[in-house]
Amino acid sequence: MLETIYIARHGFRLNWVTNNWKSETGLPRDPPLAAYGETQAKELAEYFASLPEDQRPTAIYSSPYYRCLQTIRPTSQALNVPIYVEHGLSEWYSPVKAGTGLHPRPASASELKKYFPEIDDSWTSIWYPSRKGEDVEQVHDRVAGFLKLFVPEVERRFSGKHRRILLVSHAATVIALARELLGNRGLPLRIGCCSLTELHRKAGTDRVLGAWDAKTLGDGAHLKEGASRDWGFEDIEIADGKVVEDLGVPGTENEIDEPIGPQLPEATQTVSRM
Repeated sequence: MLETIYIARHGFRLNWVTNNWKSETGLPRDPPLAAYGETQAKELAEYFASLPEDQRPTAIYSSPYYRCLQTIRPTSQALNVPIYVEHGLSEWYSPVKAGTGLHPRPASASELKKYFPEIDDSWTSIWYPSRKGEDVEQVHDRVAGFLKLFVPEVERRFSGKHRRILLVSHAATVIALARELLGNRGLPLRIGCCSLTELHRKAGTDRVLGAWDAKTLGDGAHLKEGASRDWGFEDIEIADGKVVEDLGVPGTENEIDEPIGPQLPEATQTVSRM
């Protein structure tokens, strides 16, 4: 049974430093890390390597975006543990404005392994967010649905092998993950680059949502300059209680928005929800 979940945000992005950047994967809105972000990633790896072996994560699940995989590669190498790509941990985008296209979706684990050999592509993503975007409630609903399937699936597939795992994602998704695991959707929380959240399962429960206690939330003590560029949901624009619509990627108007949502066989989903 999983006992500890670490959650990290990606490091400092290159597009925050310059407009002159190239997407390594060719995917729109998929910037790599800045040099400072790469330093943060190394410091995160050093922190995990400094932990006693019985406190280190034994598996890493990452958002498929390049900056997340780039952030966690040093940790994967330092701990000699695989990276599993999970689209359920993807970036949050607000709803697209009608007629402007869809949001981007990163490639599969097999494709991304060309850039990151540390990826173990035997794991197939169990959740896909809609490319039409999400409002604040919907991103929390997505994360809640994902977690209710994900935690039991890790326990089922690996049969006790992993008691400590690391999730790597983006600020909004990290906040939603922490809130849902702690059972407090309104928890005030700001998340900086390469910050770390550490959650421990409450004794005597096999539940997922609301079944964890926080040791740290968005902590940057392991970074020489602390967590930077922190973000919270209060930073977004709100109109009539909803987030302001975003613009999709031009030219994607006629693409099919699928897959969406849970991807486990229905029988497995039923067991996981119990």
